[in-house]
Amino acid sequence: MATTGQQKQQGQQQQQEGMQQNKTTEKRKPVFVKVDQMKPGTNGHTLIAKVLSSNMVVQKDRVASRNLRQTRIAECLVGDETGTILFTARNDQVDLMKPGDTVIFRNAKIDMFKGSMRLAVDKWGRVEVTDPANFVVKEENNLSLVEYELVSVVDE
Repeated sequence: MATTGQQKQQGQQQQQEGMQQNKTTEKRKPVFVKVDQMKPGTNGHTLIAKVLSSNMVVQKDRVASRNLRQTRIAECLVGDETGTILFTARNDQVDLMKPGDTVIFRNAKIDMFKGSMRLAVDKWGRVEVTDPANFVVKEENNLSLVEYELVSVVDE
């Protein structure tokens, strides 16, 4: 017959084993989307696209709390076989966006700028250069040229 001390030990061991099983949760596979599936205000997109062009918009040096920090922003036209969209590259992302390269956007979001969609990757996402893709970009369908307007609906 087990004493209360042995029972407590067994209970603690079982609890620790349960915690270890919970810690090793399985990662889910990314769901890749196409450019034409993107809608305003959405986030969490993972997609593969080719860089068509990259234009530097802002480049300025800023003094922030005793160290020199450079702010760089570039607008890059990226696309896949379904369409194109403007990507707003910030700081280190600007260096990755070379025309002709294929990149993977992870956890990308759609920002609205002057009524049109822009693809963006913040600190929670990632931009990676990958192997060249074998698709032809459909340049006729530029989602950033579509202008959206926020309309408030009044219930009667």
